[in-house]
Amino acid sequence: MIKREKYLKQIRGFYDSDLIKVIVGIRRSGKSFILQQIMDEIKQKTDNIIYLNFERTSDYLKASDSNELVKYINENKTAGKCYIFLDEIQEVKDWHLAVKDLRLDNNSIFITGSNSKLLSSEITSYLSGRYVSFRIRPFVYKEIMELGKELNFNIDLNDYLVWGGMPGRFYLNHDEQITYLKDLEATIVYNDLIRRYRIQKVVAFKKIVKFILQNNSRIFSARSIQKYLKDECESISLMTVLKYIQYLKEAYIIDAISQYSKRTKKELAYYEKIYNSDVCFNSLSVTNNRYDLDHNLENIVYNELLYMGYEVKVYNNNSKEVDFYANKDGKEYYIQVAYSVVDPEAYEREFNAFIGLNPLSQKILITNDSIDYSTSIVKHIQFKDFLLLESLD
Repeated sequence: MIKREKYLKQIRGFYDSDLIKVIVGIRRSGKSFILQQIMDEIKQKTDNIIYLNFERTSDYLKASDSNELVKYINENKTAGKCYIFLDEIQEVKDWHLAVKDLRLDNNSIFITGSNSKLLSSEITSYLSGRYVSFRIRPFVYKEIMELGKELNFNIDLNDYLVWGGMPGRFYLNHDEQITYLKDLEATIVYNDLIRRYRIQKVVAFKKIVKFILQNNSRIFSARSIQKYLKDECESISLMTVLKYIQYLKEAYIIDAISQYSKRTKKELAYYEKIYNSDVCFNSLSVTNNRYDLDHNLENIVYNELLYMGYEVKVYNNNSKEVDFYANKDGKEYYIQVAYSVVDPEAYEREFNAFIGLNPLSQKILITNDSIDYSTSIVKHIQFKDFLLLESLD
């Protein structure tokens, strides 16, 4: 596994802090590997380290609730600062009670979780001022290239556009990768959520999830999903649809970003756009190899922008949608994304979205075209070049 320095750099300054280091993200995105890499660095100065992975039955049986966890740690640590790593901590009952107390006893605590309820309002209130959090995502293209050099394989852009960056797949051949991703989807998207939330309407839930994952990089409308289910002969309330969507968000399977209007200087709460944590969840449901490269490309640009450290929203330009309003360190960018603008209608649609914006602002068009469509106003970046950027500057 490559060293994921982008994340380690963010966390490294907190190694000796008494703040609880909370590492979150979708399952199988590499959180455990991040923990292992942190432990490897800390082992250079001490072996006073305790690691428990609560997805393993043997570890869970050692400490399944807060009292058992505190007891286990105190019985197994040695004198001096102890570094405690607790993987998938949400499996432990009342875990926050344990880590709140353990952090006061000369311990440095690292925890991972694959559910955003790990940082629910109740728990964050309880741990107020006592933690820092870090979101881990599947591989971006630069990381895949780095892994390719390490394992001696090449990956082309179409493979990334279709099958994304879930780390585990790159250690398998192509046929094994598809099986792995299907099993991953069945486990973390369906079975885990059905079990965790005790979902009764399983058929309706699966249809809703499939519909959402197939419609990434699009405007979210709970009512349109409800209508889709009605057409499929499934009757379900709007509140249930919203609840199921929230489950996907909590498991970091999807992100929903809001629309921002500079005219009102606020986010428009009624508007959200859905992006998958990894585009494989769109491609797995495709038949006849008719992959949705256009929306997957936009989804990947979203994930890559987050990796670069940008805050991202959809932008409302006088009722014209600009795909991304990205900002970092006070610099603003307006970004349109399309698979291609060779077609005149696509060209007009993408460029018209920029009309009326501040002429001094940076406007960027990202496409998979090899022709340079840059103008005096808009900078065109080829998708393959965008994937190698460290920033938009």
